[in-house]
Amino acid sequence: MAERKYSRTVGGAALMDVIVLTLAASFKLRALGRRTGLVSARGGVWGLLRSLKLEGPLTVPELARMRPVTRQHIQKLADELAAQGLVAFEPNPAHKRSQLVRLTPAGERLFEQLTRRFGRLADEIARGLDEKKLALTAETLAALAARLDAALGDAVDEDQAEAPRRRRA
Repeated sequence: MAERKYSRTVGGAALMDVIVLTLAASFKLRALGRRTGLVSARGGVWGLLRSLKLEGPLTVPELARMRPVTRQHIQKLADELAAQGLVAFEPNPAHKRSQLVRLTPAGERLFEQLTRRFGRLADEIARGLDEKKLALTAETLAALAARLDAALGDAVDEDQAEAPRRRRA
């Protein structure tokens, strides 16, 4: 796949392949998700509902850091979902201005409905693929995501450390 001339190691070249193929698959998954109704035009609905289902109420900045996307993107999405009755804002005892976003019963029902549809689609696409290889791929992507989180954590910390200086300037 990737030519070794762009990477100094076999592992680096293999990772380049994984990244290129993951991005290609991501675009195709988004297109399939839109076609099947799992992904809305604004995107991110299932992922935001999933985060709230798994983690409980979170602030908009916390949800944005988990992605990572802008706080404004998550705020707009949360506002739209609140208008539909899928999430609600509630006071945050830890922070007066940053409310918590929580799932409503309607949001939980939609999440369960979308997740069941997603599961059926995954079963269909996985048919005929090697289950052990799929499990190894998932394990590898989880390890890659953890390393990327660590790399982004450093970048986020640096940005946050510089933010107060930028405001004062």
